Amino acid sequence: MPFLVAPDGCRIHYERFGERGPRVMLIPGLGGDGRFWNSVVDEMRDSFRLTVVDHRGAGRSDRPEGAYSIGQISAEFAAIAALEDEPIHIVGHSTGGAIAQTLALDHAGIGASFTISSSWARADERFRSLFIARAEMLEAGLAETYQRLTHVFGHEPAYLDEHRQRFDAAVRAAPEALAPLAVTAQRVRMLLDHDRLDDLPLIDRPVHVIAAGSDILTPPSLSELVAAAIPGSVMSLLEGAHFHPKDRPAEFAASIRRFIETVPT
Repeated sequence: MPFLVAPDGCRIHYERFGERGPRVMLIPGLGGDGRFWNSVVDEMRDSFRLTVVDHRGAGRSDRPEGAYSIGQISAEFAAIAALEDEPIHIVGHSTGGAIAQTLALDHAGIGASFTISSSWARADERFRSLFIARAEMLEAGLAETYQRLTHVFGHEPAYLDEHRQRFDAAVRAAPEALAPLAVTAQRVRMLLDHDRLDDLPLIDRPVHVIAAGSDILTPPSLSELVAAAIPGSVMSLLEGAHFHPKDRPAEFAASIRRFIETVPT
């Protein structure tokens, strides 16, 4: 099980899949667990060499106390990408999309292209209120409530009905899965500081912006602002809610494949 050891000693977990094709790094969202991508990996591993990373503070990485930031996490993803012998296509979803923006601006040399999925570049008042409330739930010890609302924000109603037992189990497991709750709350609050909208025109690599039509967590309007700010970017509107890569992996993988095929080698 490979780890990158950060300067402060935090171990960052990553995995590799596939043996041929372009290199792609898949960056998960706020949950930070690379297993979010399992179904997308199944769709892509026969034709891409994939690197999937868990954020610090989540998944199988260490969870140190203290401040968290998009910049710090981005630097750790850049260090893992730099282990490859060639630029890698970066695909980030939600918070992973904020990381992808930061990589494109601050570590551009590691990226052959950048896909920013269902993300944002500047928090508006709705976004701030929503994520402050989510952090406050964790700080109050309401892990189960936080997890229930994550399901509501992330999935389409029919998908929730179809997978009710699995979601009920996730709610029961939330106090342990999200522990330490203070760390998870810090990770939520770091999103409020992400503001790269004015910097996005400086990106000079191929960029693909993805939005999902039924996303109520990061609505398509936020992705449209990202796409409008990046010269030459292309935008795809897919079906589904916020967790569309997990719920509709074939459609997401096909969109990534079509975009990468357009990137000069």
